Amino acid sequence: MKVTPTRVPDVLVLEPRVFGDARGYFFESYNRKVLEAAVGRPLGFVQDNHSLSTRNVLRGLHYQLPNPQGKLVRVVRGEVFDVAVDLRRGSPTFGRWTGTLLSAENRRQLWIPEGFAHGFLTLSDEAEFLYKTTEYWQPQHERCIRWDDPDLGIDWPLRGGPPVVSAKDAAGSRFSDAVVFEAVELRG
Repeated sequence: MKVTPTRVPDVLVLEPRVFGDARGYFFESYNRKVLEAAVGRPLGFVQDNHSLSTRNVLRGLHYQLPNPQGKLVRVVRGEVFDVAVDLRRGSPTFGRWTGTLLSAENRRQLWIPEGFAHGFLTLSDEAEFLYKTTEYWQPQHERCIRWDDPDLGIDWPLRGGPPVVSAKDAAGSRFSDAVVFEAVELRG
C-alpha cells in the first residue's frame, strides 16, 4: 500500500496495490500493520459506517468533542471530494484544510486523525461512502463547522449551484467560534 502525506501531513492518502486480470481485480482495502506503521501508533477501530449521498450533497464539517474520532474513509461507488480541517490548537497546521478526490475508480482512502473536522461533497450521481472510526459516535458530542466558513476558505469543487446540506450542517458554527481540541484532549 502506498502512503502519501497531504499538505496537512498527519492526514494520509492510502492507495492499495491492485491486482487485476480478465476476471476482475483484487486489493487489500485495510491492513492494520501498514496503517499503524504510517500513523506511528496503535489504532483500534470500533465502528464502521456506510452512507449514500446523491450529487451535490455536502456533509460536514463534522467532529466530536469530547471523545474525538479518527476516521479511515473510502468510496466504493461514485466519487467525492473529501476534506479534513485541523482543529488541534497549537498544531503547526491549525485551521488548515486538505482535500482529496476519493472514488471507486481510484480506490484511495484517507486517514483523518483525531482532532480534525471532516466533510465531503458528492461529485457523482450517487456515492457510497464507508468509514471506520476509532471512537463510537456520540450524537450529544457531535459538532459542526460551516462548510463555507470564509476563514477556512475551502475550495469545494461545486458544479452548478450551492450544495445540498442538512439543516444541522447549515446551522454549523463559524470556525472562529468553534470549540476546538486542546492537546490534553487528544492524548491517549
